[in-house]
Amino acid sequence: MVEAPKQFSVLGLPIHLLDDYDHWLGTRLLQRVGSHVVTLNAEMAIQAEHNDALAGIIRKADLVIPDGSGVILYLWLQGQRGRRCPGIELAESVLRQAGELGKSCPVVFYGGSPGVAQKARQVWQDKLPELAIAGIEHGYLSPEEEQKFKQMLKDQQPGLILVGLGVPRQELWIAQNRHLCPQATWIGVGGSFDIWAGIKTRAPVWLRENHLEWLYRLYQEPWRWRRMMALPQFALKAIGQRLA
Repeated sequence: MVEAPKQFSVLGLPIHLLDDYDHWLGTRLLQRVGSHVVTLNAEMAIQAEHNDALAGIIRKADLVIPDGSGVILYLWLQGQRGRRCPGIELAESVLRQAGELGKSCPVVFYGGSPGVAQKARQVWQDKLPELAIAGIEHGYLSPEEEQKFKQMLKDQQPGLILVGLGVPRQELWIAQNRHLCPQATWIGVGGSFDIWAGIKTRAPVWLRENHLEWLYRLYQEPWRWRRMMALPQFALKAIGQRLA
């Protein structure tokens, strides 16, 4: 059994500090130790201040990774060493590890617009022919379709479930349904299916390395500007905590 990672508080929310998130989570995947992974960024942290249910779920998660540059800034201001761990990269690493396990670790994709998860599945199946993808569903199921999907999860007991419903919906959905597959690794992957399917692209590496991936996302999705207002709010809170 792997040890619990070191934990630090970011605006009252936990963040786990590890040198190798991939290995820690991959070991739990191999051992079939149920895990809920939350990819914390500034936007989610600000949402959690006004959403008690989301905050409670983050506090109960088995692994909370520093997904956003704002979280890394907060840690730096508090004298903590941490490296950014983008959720999409962690999910890709875990998918590769699931591929090595083959049929003993079935994978499920849930979320995105109709057809997107199917395209993402084909991309991954071409990359990893041994990857056992047990189920694919988009994120706009009717109540009846969702019940059938949940029954499939219960029957199939996949080892890895990637949920791309956006924040906070994916976190709430995982918390409500995790009991269906208690030994699975559950990860909220946001818009990762869109990127894997080729519908959207990630920021160039130089933008990522300079902590400006948020700016590229705003360029791709200008309608997000209201949500991006959480970034300066978070930065001010981080600086205020440091001064205090």
